[in-house]
Amino acid sequence: MRIRAALIAAALTVLSACSSGGSASDTLKVGVSPVPHAQILKYVADNLAAQKGLKIEVVEFTDYVQPNTALVDGSLDANYFQTVPYLQTFTQESGAKVEWVEPVHVEPLGLYSKKVKKLDELPSGAKVALANDATNETRGLKLLEANGLIKLKAVDAPTVRDIAENPKNLQFVPLEAAQLPRSLEDTDASVINGNYAIDAGLKPATDSLALEKAEGNPNANGLVTRTELKDDKRIRDLAELLGSQQVKDYIKQTYNGSVIPV
Repeated sequence: MRIRAALIAAALTVLSACSSGGSASDTLKVGVSPVPHAQILKYVADNLAAQKGLKIEVVEFTDYVQPNTALVDGSLDANYFQTVPYLQTFTQESGAKVEWVEPVHVEPLGLYSKKVKKLDELPSGAKVALANDATNETRGLKLLEANGLIKLKAVDAPTVRDIAENPKNLQFVPLEAAQLPRSLEDTDASVINGNYAIDAGLKPATDSLALEKAEGNPNANGLVTRTELKDDKRIRDLAELLGSQQVKDYIKQTYNGSVIPV
């Protein structure tokens, strides 16, 4: 991900001044994307948390940067919005001491269009929007490759510079992930993250031209906390609840295949 350097520097500066003893409050503050993460976490807070004596404050963010910087600076105790590859990129670029706790669900990445109904209808020179952070750019390109639109070089984390074959001469437009649903008015197709697609009223299972497979998908969204809190009972209890059968059933019944429990 292209981390905003100023935000990271500020967050790490605050963290260095903080005590390593963790949150002083009994309430667990968790940063989330609005859909589906906030909905799932609110279900846990309203229906399951009491059985663990757990109090949860749900803090919503509309981008992919602030939930991590707020976790690092101590404003949050945990967040639930990202994948392991995304977290790895963040920690490599920032040096932040945060850790993966538990996978919860997969939001399949999809290719959407308001101009065409089928993949083979994409015209030569079509404009295709992709997320401009490294993790989701790679996911998007691999989705296009899996559906025969391009061929990538054999590298670990390909970017548009690693496209070996592009028979339709697709033109790629990098955008912030949150802007991708709105880009459909101006592009021939856009690769959109599942949470933003759902939030925009799209149904990944039925509206996409192409969709990531859930089976074997390494991009599960999960719970993350600071290293100092990884053994905190509140974190362990929340992880257990997010992985419970009740939450799995809620996800299946609510999202009809657009969000898939791990």
